[in-house]
This record gives sequence, structure tokens and C-alpha cells, in this order.
Amino acid sequence: MSSERRKPYPFDQIEPKWQAIWDERQIFHAPNPGEKNFDAAKPKFYVLDMFPYPSGAGLHVGHPEGYTATDIIARYKRMRGFNVLHPMGWDAFGLPAEQYAIKSGQHPAVTTRENVTKFKSQLKRIGFSYDWHREINTTDPRYFKWTQWIFLQIYNSWLNPKTNKAEPIKTYRGKNPDEVRLAYVADVLVNWCPELGTVLANEEVVDGKSEVGGFPVVRRPMRQWMLRITAYAERLIDELEGLDWPQGIKLLQRNWIGRSEGAEVDFKIDDKKIRIFTTRPDTLYGATYMVLAPEHSLVDLIVTEEQWPAVRDYREKTARKSDLERTELAKEKTGVFTGAYAINPVNDEKIPIWIADYVLLGYGTGAIMAVPAHDERDLEFARKFNLPIRQVVQPPGDEEPIGFVGDGVAINSPIIDGLPSREAIRKITAWLEERGLGKRAINYKLRDWLFSRQRYWGEPFPIVWEDGKHRALDESELPVVPPPLEDYKPTGTGEPPLAKAKDWIRYSKKAVRETNVMPQWAGSCWYYLRFCDSHNDKRFVSEKAEKYWMGGGKPGGVDLYVGGTEHAVLHLLYARFWHKVLFDLGYVSKSEPFQRLVNQGIILGEDNQKMSKSRGNIVNPDDVIEQYGADAFRCYEMFMGPLEQMKSWSMRGVEGIARFLARVWRLMMSENQAGQWELSPAVQEVDLTNPQRKILHATTKKVTDDIESFSFNTAISQMMIFVNAFTTAQTIPISAMQPFLVLLNPFAPHLSSELWEKLKLPGQITEQPWPGFDERFLVEDEVEIVIQMNGKVRDRMKMSIQASEEEIKNAALALPKIQELTSDKQIRKVVVIPKKLVNIVL
Repeated sequence: MSSERRKPYPFDQIEPKWQAIWDERQIFHAPNPGEKNFDAAKPKFYVLDMFPYPSGAGLHVGHPEGYTATDIIARYKRMRGFNVLHPMGWDAFGLPAEQYAIKSGQHPAVTTRENVTKFKSQLKRIGFSYDWHREINTTDPRYFKWTQWIFLQIYNSWLNPKTNKAEPIKTYRGKNPDEVRLAYVADVLVNWCPELGTVLANEEVVDGKSEVGGFPVVRRPMRQWMLRITAYAERLIDELEGLDWPQGIKLLQRNWIGRSEGAEVDFKIDDKKIRIFTTRPDTLYGATYMVLAPEHSLVDLIVTEEQWPAVRDYREKTARKSDLERTELAKEKTGVFTGAYAINPVNDEKIPIWIADYVLLGYGTGAIMAVPAHDERDLEFARKFNLPIRQVVQPPGDEEPIGFVGDGVAINSPIIDGLPSREAIRKITAWLEERGLGKRAINYKLRDWLFSRQRYWGEPFPIVWEDGKHRALDESELPVVPPPLEDYKPTGTGEPPLAKAKDWIRYSKKAVRETNVMPQWAGSCWYYLRFCDSHNDKRFVSEKAEKYWMGGGKPGGVDLYVGGTEHAVLHLLYARFWHKVLFDLGYVSKSEPFQRLVNQGIILGEDNQKMSKSRGNIVNPDDVIEQYGADAFRCYEMFMGPLEQMKSWSMRGVEGIARFLARVWRLMMSENQAGQWELSPAVQEVDLTNPQRKILHATTKKVTDDIESFSFNTAISQMMIFVNAFTTAQTIPISAMQPFLVLLNPFAPHLSSELWEKLKLPGQITEQPWPGFDERFLVEDEVEIVIQMNGKVRDRMKMSIQASEEEIKNAALALPKIQELTSDKQIRKVVVIPKKLVNIVL
């Protein structure tokens, strides 16, 4: 009793009670087609969160923002008559658990299990309506068996350029299938971190150091598994069109893929040639030097003896820089002359060949023709090293020609002089093609996906090596499980930790296992499919379940996908690529995984800074729930502002929301003399007054519209208005509270469930249909009329919108205040403006 009195309402008893009921009865389990209780008459709605990496730190208040939004939608859609799939799982492979294993010796699986338990208990405490029956974990062999199986489908496929679709490798008629496989091995430059003993993706390197631990990172060539995502570049751009994604995210994807039309041109160097790609072949006459990426294989073949020491030193410095640092526009240009020259194919001019770090081996051909008059970086470089600058494009008007990068008219270019840029590009490209010096080409900034990591804690590849060649394991040998190790430290040789497991590596007398593992991206590329059928041990997803949950009339299968903008490019791109391969091979029914995408904004700390341990501004949801309850936490997360916006946390704001929920409780409940809560005697079966009916229907309409448009903050505001309207009422009509509790349920499920039970309303609140509204009750039948005397406001009154001018005038003059003010005065005239005001002129 005393604990109840300390709190505005007994959320500490209500919330665990309802969470236990939901768990025990599996209220939110969504049966698959053919299973018990499946209702085929209902439409489906698949609402998905980007599943979390379960870190040791647990949740902070920023994590559940998107989860709360999807939970509101899931609960709302169930009440609208949908079969709702709303699952949760764990993207649990990752470097932090491995780093902890290196320090402590504890197997990463143990750490992961502990972290998952913590995360799950926190999520359950917030009252999310997940179908926990479908829970998955990417580190579970029953899950990564199918990750490995999908890799084998990619490995055993190629993209047929005639159909522009993936096909089984057996349909390839060439001599060497390995040249066209969608999964292949190559020696590539990577970000190598000796301390972590692994390759890092570009986004895992910050200022030349690892994001985890801050250790130095160098660039070095290594044998790596690659996925041929570039084969899908065109489709990855074109098929964005039918998706309901924010335009900004679509633009990020298009820019990352980076489609460019232009020409490939060959420059001769003695008996060799360098191929370059340019979007502006019309500027070939302005090419006064060439630049190769320092790592380009030709550098070793062309560098002169005199220049070798400078080239070697420069390469070593470049190896310590990330691609981002190398291409930073603001940085000072650096480079070294190789001592060699190339021949410009359009004028046979000898031009010097340099190396410079702003040219990347992974983009285009790793070589550029430099046109300093019409390229900003080339101009800076030419001015620094005193290289020739030749204008070949005349800009329109009085624009400065040197540094002009737009379209103009070709000059100093005999073949195309006087032609506008677009026409000049077409003519010079045709001229190059006729002479075998070049050809039209489309280039992409997108590189093939570097898919291997030198770690322990990841999915092993289902591949063995024999006589220097790789081959796939049979599907019956899956899953390939990582072996136990005595220690998880990097080998220091560049070999992965799995190389320490000598018995495991030895597959047969002649064959050895692949010792790299897949990146963390692998498990998150297809998890949305496994959620459709998470316990299937015969197939990664059954055809029936996939067609149902991923079905519908639009290109994407998941109806709503919510997550942070940090995954706006790579995760979405990689998942789309895997999905398209599976679609081409006939394993899935749709060409796109996610139809609608919504990105939640970041929640900052109370100091308006990003939450971090170092700033000491992290807010733990457990602390908020302990003090104010899960419903207050949920509602505040949504009340802070529009979902997509960045906003700052405020405990005072949580307190305000908690007071609102307490008012809802006290609207229907009262304390007796013993301090126990009981149903308020004011709650009765009575008819609604017209104003009450109007506010009920207005609230129903507003909350419905706002949920549909993700305007959760204004939906809560409207419910506050509703509660305020009933707070002073002598009686509380059950016929108003019943629909109101259904409206409140997606936002505050525990409180609304408890009040539903206290009111002895029929059935479970989670099973109720969403309330409707009648537009007739939303029509304004009364209007406020302002009463003025000699232009000054003296009173106000309500009148029917049907009232005549005479009725309005008489009603105004009959007001007690107006009679008092006019009792000893002569009224000269009364001006009536219908529906607005009455002006009494004395």
C-alpha cells in the first residue's frame, strides 16, 4: 500500500503483471500460413526494426526510439485487422566480443550470451510486442548454417550479361568459371590493423586508426574473398525507384554507387599502355600529365632508377593513409614524378607520369589523365609542381576559363574545335573507337565488396583449398562451426586466428579449410527472411512463409523498416544485393527486401551532446523506468518531437508525461480510505454530452491520422486534450473511456490494459478493433461570437452556426454583462457579422 502511495499510480505492479501475461499467453505470436490460429482472411503487415548488436553496455535511451515507433505501428495494425509480423533478434558477431575474449580468455559465445540476456530483459521491460517465438541470433549455428548456404549460392553463380540476372555457374560456357563467379578471390589493398590482427572496412578507420581501440592502420595487399556487387550496380540504382524511402537516403545510395558515363582511353608507354576512364574525353587535348595510384602495378615497371627512392618513400607514406584522408579536397596535394612518359593518343604529345595519393587504385582504372585547366584537384597539383596548364574549353560569358569545369565550347582541340561540350564528347569518343584508341564506357564508384575478415568470431567460409584452388563444401556439411581455441589473439603473421586450429584446418590429406571468416554484415544481409520462418531446419525460409510475409503488390517485401541513418548506405546496399541474387535464382518472390524505410533521429544527452561514456551523459532506460514506469518512458520517447528529428533528452519532460498518465489513471480510479486503488464512482454508463462526443471523435480521427503519418508526438498531445476535457466532468462515461483506452494502448499498453480490466470491459484490449469516427460529429455546430462595444471587446458567447442575424443580436443584448454596461446608455446601432462578432455602437 505504501509503495502505491509513493507513486502517482502503481506502474511498478501493473507493468510486470501485463508483461508476464503477454509472455505466458504468447499474445503477439504471428502464426505462419498453415499453422494453428492463422487467419488467411486478414492482410499481412511486416514491421521490422534494424536488429541490434548486443553490446556489454546494454541499451541507452537512444536505442528504443525506433523500437517504440514500430511497436506503436504493430499494435495499431493488429487492431486494424492485420496479421502483424513484428520480430526481434541479435546481430551478435562482432569485434567487441572478440576483443574481450583476447583480454579475458572468455569464449565470445559466452560474452554474447550474457549480453543478449541483458538486452532482452531491457527490451521486455519496455513492453514491446515482439513475437519472441521467432527470435534469432546470427551466432547460432542453426542460423549461420543458412548464412553459409546463401554464400554458396552466390559462390556457385555468375551474372549473365545477356539476361542481366544471376544464374548457376554451370550455365557459364567460358573456360574459367572463377573469372565470373559472384564470389571470388583476389589480392587487394586493405586496411590492415596489426594490433587487432584483422582487415578493417573504410568506415572502421578514423584518422588512420582503428575505430575500436584506436590502433594504427596501414594499407597492404592481401588475398581476400570478394563479392561481385558491381555486377548489380545498375539494378541497385534503377530499382530504388519503386521504394518508399526518404529521398535523401536514395541519393546517398546513388552517390555511393556513383554511376558515370564517359570513355576509356589508352595512353601508350613504350610497349605498354595505361587505360584511363574520363567523363570528359572532350578535354583530352588539355591533358598535360598523368597520375597513377601509388599502388598501381605499372609503377614498378616504368619508374626510373633515379626516381625509385622517392617513389618508394612516397608509397610507404601513402600506405598509412585511409582512402578518406587521401581524397580529402582540403588537403595539400602531394606526389612524385616516376621519370616515365606516356603518349597522348589525340596529339602524340609526351606527357610526364606522376604518382599521387589522391588517385585511388580502387576507383576507375587507378590512373587518370590530368587536365589542370578544367579540374580543381589537377589544377592545384599542376600549380604546386609547375606543370603545364592548357585551356581546351571556352566557358560561356565572362567566366574565368582556368579552373572552369562546366560545359562550354571546345578550343585548342583540332578534331572538335568549336563544338559544344556534349557534341564534342560524342565526336571524340567515336574518333577514338574508330582508331581502336578508346571506347564508350560506364564507370561506377562502387567497388566489389571485400568480404573476408582475419578474425575468430565470425561465420567460417564453407570453402576448402586443394592444390592452390578453392572449392565449395557440400551443403550437407553445413554448418561449418568455428573450432574452440586456447587463445584468440591475432597470429601476428597476417594469418587469421583460425589458422591456429591445426586439426580443424586439415579437412583431408590434400585439402585445408579457408581460415578467413565473413564480416559482421553477412548475418544482417538476410535476417528479415529468417524471421519469416525462424525454426525451419530444411530451408532458409519456406516458400509459403516467404511469399506470404514478403508478398504484396509493391516491389519490397518488408512493409516498414525502421533504423538509424548510420545504416543508410552499406547495410541497405549489401542486403539489397544478396536479395537480388536470391531473387534471380528463384529463392525469393520479390526483387527488393524493404518497401518503406523510416530513419529515426538521434537522441542527444541533456547537455545537447551525443551520448557517450566519456561525456558521462548516457541515460539508462532501466533508471527511467524504475522512477516513472515503462509507459511514461515509451510516451516520452515519442513526445519529444518528430521521429526523424534529432532531439535532446530531458528528465523533466519524462516527469511531465508521467503526470499525464497519472491523470489518465485518476480519471477512472480513486483511492479509498485504506489507500487502495478502486474504480472511481464517477465512471458510469451514461450518455455523452455533445461536446464530449465531439472531443472523442476528434481525438479518434487525430490519433488515427497521426499514427499513419508517424506524427506520434501530436497524437499524444491530442490525447492530453481529451483527458483535460473530461477531468472536470461530474461523471465519466464508459462509452468514451472504452474507445479512448484502445487509442492509448499502442502508446501506453500496460496502463490501458490494466484500466480495461478494471472497467470490466469485454475481452482483452489487444484484441479490440480500432475505433472509428463519424465526420458528422466533427462538424462545428457552434461558433464563438465576440461582443464589442464601440470596437472594444466586452464579452464572448457561443451561438449555433445556423443562427440568424436577429437571433445573434438579441442573444448579445441579453447577456448580463452587456445589459449592465448598456443599462443607462442609448444604443445607436448594432452591427452583426455572422459567425464572428457583434459590435454595439453607443
